[in-house]
Amino acid sequence: MFILDDPASGAVTGISPAARGLVPRRCPHPTSVWQISGVTRHEPDIDALVGEWLTLKEAAAPLGVSPNRIKQLIRENRMMGVVRSGELSIPAAFLDGDDLVKGLPGTLVLLSDAGFSTEEALRWLFTPDDSLPGTPIQAMRENRGTEVRRRAQGLAF
Repeated sequence: MFILDDPASGAVTGISPAARGLVPRRCPHPTSVWQISGVTRHEPDIDALVGEWLTLKEAAAPLGVSPNRIKQLIRENRMMGVVRSGELSIPAAFLDGDDLVKGLPGTLVLLSDAGFSTEEALRWLFTPDDSLPGTPIQAMRENRGTEVRRRAQGLAF
């Protein structure tokens, strides 16, 4: 449930997004209805790019943290998630055994600083790049994160 303001009476009902750890903000792209602090609503073409998804519980288990910690990582822009079928999901490729993929948090910050929305960042990370070769997330998983971060830095200019 989201906050509902009645300007006439000043009444507020529901649970505020901030109380749930979700801060709404406008998304500049007409394809997304809206974006929530590092989370974008599900779009079918993102599914085709990403492939396997994990629920909060599934992502938290190998990391040895709570699902709330995963939400915190998303708020801190160290991880990204997508609301799919009413549930927050994380790309499975973001995990490497019992840790995040090396360099992922820094790369996500670079993409955010370059003005990428969550949807754009996910597309960029999972779209094949002939100059790498492979996708940026594959390159990071293969310990070639420096190349990926150089490309992400160049996107800002």
